[in-house]
Amino acid sequence: MAGTDAGPGGGALEDRELLAAHVAGDPEAFGILFGRHRDRLWAVALRTTGDPEEAADALQDGLVSAFRRADSFRGDAAVTTWLHRIVVNACLDRMRRQKVRATRPLPDPADQAAGGWGVEAHDDAASHQHPAASDPADLVLAEEQRATVARALASIPAEQRAALVLVDMQGFSVQEAADVLGCPTGTVKSRCARGRARLAPLLAALLGAAGGTPTAPAAGEPGGPAARPRPRGTTGGTAAGTAGETTGETAGDTGGGTR
Repeated sequence: MAGTDAGPGGGALEDRELLAAHVAGDPEAFGILFGRHRDRLWAVALRTTGDPEEAADALQDGLVSAFRRADSFRGDAAVTTWLHRIVVNACLDRMRRQKVRATRPLPDPADQAAGGWGVEAHDDAASHQHPAASDPADLVLAEEQRATVARALASIPAEQRAALVLVDMQGFSVQEAADVLGCPTGTVKSRCARGRARLAPLLAALLGAAGGTPTAPAAGEPGGPAARPRPRGTTGGTAAGTAGETTGETAGDTGGGTR
Protein backbone atom coordinates (compact mmCIF):
# COMPACT_ATOMS: atom_id res chain seq x y z
CA MET A 1 0.00 0.00 0.00
CA ALA A 2 1.44 3.32 -1.05
CA GLY A 3 1.79 5.97 1.59
CA THR A 4 1.61 3.54 4.51
CA ASP A 5 3.79 5.81 6.65
CA ALA A 6 1.37 8.76 6.29
CA GLY A 7 -1.74 9.21 8.37
CA PRO A 8 -5.00 10.87 7.30
CA GLY A 9 -3.63 14.36 8.04
CA GLY A 10 -0.41 13.71 6.19
CA GLY A 11 1.63 13.04 9.35
CA ALA A 12 3.41 9.80 10.17
CA LEU A 13 1.25 6.95 11.38
CA GLU A 14 1.51 6.02 15.04
CA ASP A 15 3.15 2.74 15.97
CA ARG A 16 -0.19 1.23 16.95
CA GLU A 17 -1.66 2.21 13.58
CA LEU A 18 1.24 0.61 11.74
CA LEU A 19 0.88 -2.58 13.76
CA ALA A 20 -2.86 -2.63 13.08
CA ALA A 21 -2.20 -2.08 9.39
CA HIS A 22 0.24 -5.01 9.40
CA VAL A 23 -2.36 -7.25 11.03
CA ALA A 24 -4.87 -6.11 8.41
CA GLY A 25 -2.54 -7.25 5.65
CA ASP A 26 -0.51 -4.17 4.72
CA PRO A 27 2.80 -5.57 3.36
CA GLU A 28 4.80 -2.42 4.14
CA ALA A 29 3.62 -1.54 7.63
CA PHE A 30 5.83 -3.85 9.68
CA GLY A 31 8.95 -2.86 7.77
CA ILE A 32 8.26 0.80 8.52
CA LEU A 33 7.61 0.00 12.17
CA PHE A 34 10.84 -1.97 12.47
CA GLY A 35 12.80 0.79 10.75
CA ARG A 36 11.70 3.25 13.42
CA HIS A 37 13.00 1.14 16.30
CA ARG A 38 15.81 -0.80 14.63
CA ASP A 39 18.72 1.06 16.21
CA ARG A 40 17.51 0.75 19.79
CA LEU A 41 16.48 -2.88 19.36
CA TRP A 42 19.89 -3.69 17.91
CA ALA A 43 21.70 -1.87 20.70
CA VAL A 44 19.74 -3.75 23.35
CA ALA A 45 20.34 -7.10 21.66
CA LEU A 46 24.05 -6.42 21.21
CA ARG A 47 24.66 -5.26 24.75
CA THR A 48 22.56 -8.06 26.24
CA THR A 49 24.26 -10.88 24.35
CA GLY A 50 27.71 -9.26 24.08
CA ASP A 51 28.25 -10.85 20.68
CA PRO A 52 27.31 -9.37 17.27
CA GLU A 53 26.40 -12.72 15.72
CA GLU A 54 24.27 -13.79 18.68
CA ALA A 55 22.67 -10.33 18.75
CA ALA A 56 21.81 -10.51 15.04
CA ASP A 57 20.28 -13.95 15.45
CA ALA A 58 18.34 -12.91 18.55
CA LEU A 59 17.07 -9.76 16.83
CA GLN A 60 15.95 -11.82 13.85
CA ASP A 61 14.24 -14.37 16.11
CA GLY A 62 12.47 -11.58 17.96
CA LEU A 63 11.28 -9.77 14.85
CA VAL A 64 10.04 -12.95 13.21
CA SER A 65 8.10 -13.66 16.40
CA ALA A 66 6.70 -10.12 16.48
CA PHE A 67 5.78 -10.31 12.79
CA ARG A 68 3.87 -13.55 13.29
CA ARG A 69 2.31 -12.67 16.65
CA ALA A 70 1.31 -9.09 15.92
CA ASP A 71 -2.35 -9.97 16.40
CA SER A 72 -1.56 -10.89 20.02
CA PHE A 73 -0.66 -7.28 20.90
CA ARG A 74 -3.20 -6.29 23.55
CA GLY A 75 -2.45 -2.59 23.65
CA ASP A 76 -1.71 -2.50 27.38
CA ALA A 77 1.79 -1.13 26.72
CA ALA A 78 3.50 0.93 24.05
CA VAL A 79 4.36 -0.87 20.83
CA THR A 80 8.05 -0.13 21.39
CA THR A 81 7.84 -1.75 24.84
CA TRP A 82 6.21 -4.81 23.29
CA LEU A 83 8.95 -5.03 20.65
CA HIS A 84 11.73 -4.65 23.22
CA ARG A 85 10.14 -7.34 25.40
CA ILE A 86 10.12 -9.82 22.52
CA VAL A 87 13.72 -9.06 21.52
CA VAL A 88 15.05 -9.20 25.09
CA ASN A 89 13.29 -12.52 25.64
CA ALA A 90 14.82 -13.83 22.42
CA CYS A 91 18.27 -12.77 23.67
CA LEU A 92 17.78 -14.45 27.03
CA ASP A 93 16.46 -17.61 25.39
CA ARG A 94 19.52 -17.87 23.14
CA MET A 95 21.88 -17.18 26.04
CA ARG A 96 20.25 -19.87 28.16
CA ARG A 97 20.51 -22.37 25.32
CA GLN A 98 24.09 -21.57 24.49
CA LYS A 99 25.21 -21.21 28.11
CA VAL A 100 28.26 -19.43 26.78
CA ARG A 101 29.27 -15.96 27.86
CA ALA A 102 30.80 -14.20 24.87
CA THR A 103 33.71 -11.82 25.41
CA ARG A 104 33.88 -10.04 22.07
CA PRO A 105 34.09 -6.23 22.32
CA LEU A 106 30.97 -4.14 21.94
CA PRO A 107 31.15 -2.11 18.73
CA ASP A 108 30.22 1.20 20.29
CA PRO A 109 32.45 3.62 22.18
CA ALA A 110 33.07 3.30 25.89
CA ASP A 111 34.49 6.75 26.46
CA GLN A 112 31.34 8.41 27.74
CA ALA A 113 29.80 7.34 31.04
CA ALA A 114 26.10 6.53 31.16
CA GLY A 115 24.74 5.15 34.38
CA GLY A 116 28.33 5.02 35.57
CA TRP A 117 29.47 2.09 33.42
CA GLY A 118 31.41 3.88 30.69
CA VAL A 119 28.98 3.10 27.84
CA GLU A 120 26.93 5.62 25.88
CA ALA A 121 23.19 5.67 26.43
CA HIS A 122 22.32 7.48 23.18
CA ASP A 123 20.59 5.44 20.49
CA ASP A 124 20.95 7.73 17.51
CA ALA A 125 23.22 6.88 14.60
CA ALA A 126 25.99 9.21 15.73
CA SER A 127 26.34 7.38 19.04
CA HIS A 128 27.53 4.23 17.26
CA GLN A 129 30.42 5.91 15.49
CA HIS A 130 33.95 5.74 16.82
CA PRO A 131 35.27 9.04 18.14
CA ALA A 132 37.88 10.76 16.06
CA ALA A 133 41.35 10.15 17.45
CA SER A 134 44.55 11.59 16.09
CA ASP A 135 46.71 9.46 18.36
CA PRO A 136 46.71 5.70 17.66
CA ALA A 137 47.19 5.17 21.38
CA ASP A 138 43.73 6.66 21.94
CA LEU A 139 42.21 4.10 19.59
CA VAL A 140 43.98 1.27 21.36
CA LEU A 141 42.78 2.56 24.73
CA ALA A 142 39.20 2.86 23.49
CA GLU A 143 39.31 -0.70 22.18
CA GLU A 144 40.65 -1.94 25.50
CA GLN A 145 37.87 -0.12 27.31
CA ARG A 146 35.21 -1.66 25.09
CA ALA A 147 36.67 -5.10 25.65
CA THR A 148 36.76 -4.52 29.41
CA VAL A 149 33.11 -3.46 29.49
CA ALA A 150 32.10 -6.42 27.30
CA ARG A 151 33.94 -8.92 29.49
CA ALA A 152 32.46 -7.42 32.64
CA LEU A 153 28.92 -7.52 31.26
CA ALA A 154 29.41 -11.09 30.06
CA SER A 155 30.38 -12.18 33.56
CA ILE A 156 27.12 -11.26 35.30
CA PRO A 157 23.84 -13.22 35.17
CA ALA A 158 21.75 -12.65 32.07
CA GLU A 159 18.75 -11.20 33.95
CA GLN A 160 20.94 -8.64 35.74
CA ARG A 161 22.66 -7.76 32.48
CA ALA A 162 19.35 -7.19 30.71
CA ALA A 163 18.15 -4.88 33.48
CA LEU A 164 21.39 -2.87 33.43
CA VAL A 165 21.37 -2.59 29.65
CA LEU A 166 17.85 -1.17 29.66
CA VAL A 167 18.20 1.19 32.65
CA ASP A 168 21.85 2.27 32.71
CA MET A 169 22.76 2.05 29.03
CA GLN A 170 19.57 2.61 27.06
CA GLY A 171 18.03 5.14 29.42
CA PHE A 172 14.79 3.30 30.14
CA SER A 173 13.00 4.22 33.34
CA VAL A 174 12.67 1.49 35.96
CA GLN A 175 8.97 1.21 35.12
CA GLU A 176 9.66 0.90 31.40
CA ALA A 177 12.32 -1.73 32.04
CA ALA A 178 9.87 -3.63 34.25
CA ASP A 179 7.32 -3.57 31.42
CA VAL A 180 9.91 -4.89 28.97
CA LEU A 181 11.17 -7.61 31.31
CA GLY A 182 7.73 -8.55 32.58
CA CYS A 183 8.59 -8.22 36.27
CA PRO A 184 7.88 -5.80 39.17
CA THR A 185 9.82 -2.57 39.47
CA GLY A 186 11.34 -3.83 42.71
CA THR A 187 12.84 -6.76 40.84
CA VAL A 188 14.38 -4.42 38.27
CA LYS A 189 15.89 -2.26 41.02
CA SER A 190 17.26 -5.34 42.76
CA ARG A 191 18.77 -6.77 39.58
CA CYS A 192 20.38 -3.44 38.75
CA ALA A 193 21.79 -3.12 42.26
CA ARG A 194 23.20 -6.63 42.19
CA GLY A 195 24.60 -6.14 38.71
CA ARG A 196 26.28 -2.86 39.65
CA ALA A 197 27.77 -4.47 42.72
CA ARG A 198 29.25 -7.24 40.54
CA LEU A 199 30.50 -4.83 37.89
CA ALA A 200 32.07 -2.29 40.26
CA PRO A 201 35.25 -4.27 41.07
CA LEU A 202 35.57 -5.43 37.45
CA LEU A 203 35.39 -1.90 36.08
CA ALA A 204 37.21 -0.15 38.93
CA ALA A 205 40.38 0.45 36.91
CA LEU A 206 38.44 1.67 33.86
CA LEU A 207 36.28 4.02 35.90
CA GLY A 208 39.29 5.34 37.77
CA ALA A 209 41.12 6.08 34.53
CA ALA A 210 38.05 7.86 33.13
CA GLY A 211 37.51 9.81 36.32
CA GLY A 212 34.03 8.35 36.65
CA THR A 213 32.26 6.52 39.38
CA PRO A 214 29.57 3.86 39.12
CA THR A 215 26.01 4.68 40.00
CA ALA A 216 25.96 4.23 43.75
CA PRO A 217 23.38 1.77 45.07
CA ALA A 218 21.31 3.01 47.96
CA ALA A 219 22.09 2.03 51.52
CA GLY A 220 21.04 -1.52 52.18
CA GLU A 221 21.29 -2.57 48.54
CA PRO A 222 24.08 -4.90 47.41
CA GLY A 223 27.19 -2.82 46.97
CA GLY A 224 25.66 0.11 48.83
CA PRO A 225 27.09 1.88 51.84
CA ALA A 226 27.17 0.04 55.12
CA ALA A 227 24.56 0.71 57.75
CA ARG A 228 25.21 3.83 59.80
CA PRO A 229 27.27 2.93 62.91
CA ARG A 230 25.36 2.98 66.16
CA PRO A 231 26.48 5.18 69.06
CA ARG A 232 29.00 3.80 71.51
CA GLY A 233 27.51 1.67 74.19
CA THR A 234 24.75 0.37 71.96
CA THR A 235 24.89 -3.31 71.28
CA GLY A 236 22.85 -5.60 69.14
CA GLY A 237 20.67 -4.56 66.23
CA THR A 238 23.44 -4.08 63.67
CA ALA A 239 23.59 -7.70 62.63
CA ALA A 240 19.84 -7.95 62.76
CA GLY A 241 19.47 -4.81 60.64
CA THR A 242 21.92 -6.13 58.07
CA ALA A 243 20.08 -9.42 57.95
CA GLY A 244 16.79 -7.58 57.51
CA GLU A 245 18.16 -5.52 54.63
CA THR A 246 19.51 -8.61 52.89
CA THR A 247 16.24 -10.47 53.37
CA GLY A 248 14.20 -7.54 52.09
CA GLU A 249 16.36 -7.05 48.99
CA THR A 250 16.23 -10.74 48.19
CA ALA A 251 12.47 -10.72 48.53
CA GLY A 252 12.27 -7.80 46.11
CA ASP A 253 14.29 -9.77 43.56
CA THR A 254 12.16 -12.87 43.77
CA GLY A 255 8.69 -11.61 44.49
CA GLY A 256 6.15 -11.59 41.75
CA GLY A 257 8.28 -11.63 38.61
CA THR A 258 9.93 -13.98 36.21
CA ARG A 259 13.62 -13.70 36.63
